[in-house]
Amino acid sequence: MKLTPIMEKYILHWGEMGARWGVNRTVAQIHALLYLSPEPLHAEVIAETLSVARSNVSTSLKELQSWGLVRVVHVLGDRRDHFESLKDMWEMFNVIIEERKKREIDPTLTMLRQCMLEAETDRQTPQEIKDRIANVLEFMETLTKWYEQMKAVPRPTLLKLMKLGSKITQYMGKKP
Repeated sequence: MKLTPIMEKYILHWGEMGARWGVNRTVAQIHALLYLSPEPLHAEVIAETLSVARSNVSTSLKELQSWGLVRVVHVLGDRRDHFESLKDMWEMFNVIIEERKKREIDPTLTMLRQCMLEAETDRQTPQEIKDRIANVLEFMETLTKWYEQMKAVPRPTLLKLMKLGSKITQYMGKKP
């Protein structure tokens, strides 16, 4: 696959951003390549296009599949697995948010709830520290409830809400 300078720039930047978000740079670059590609690609083409080892491509594709961002596609007349990325940005965003919630937020909530249960009988931890942990738990639970409600909002309504920005406060009788 031949990359244009704009495609290269996009793929390299997506790799940089992935690294900042805690995602392996190659995983992010492969995701970017598959997102831009008009057709599904097999691993050899991905490895050649990005100049990365075939084994690294295989590992990265498994990671992207575990996130639900990439799926296997079969091409008539070719026995190899081909891969394609989700193309709808809203769907991709929702998949990423849901996966991050499962991998990061849910375990944190479990740990915070456990800490609060243990805090009921703990005489060593100062009340001020227990209160801080309780505040984090309350914030995380509020955020999670808001997320669960927002993911049920139809996309067109959500888009309108996002475009309103701080103007939403006018509808609540408050000034921004």
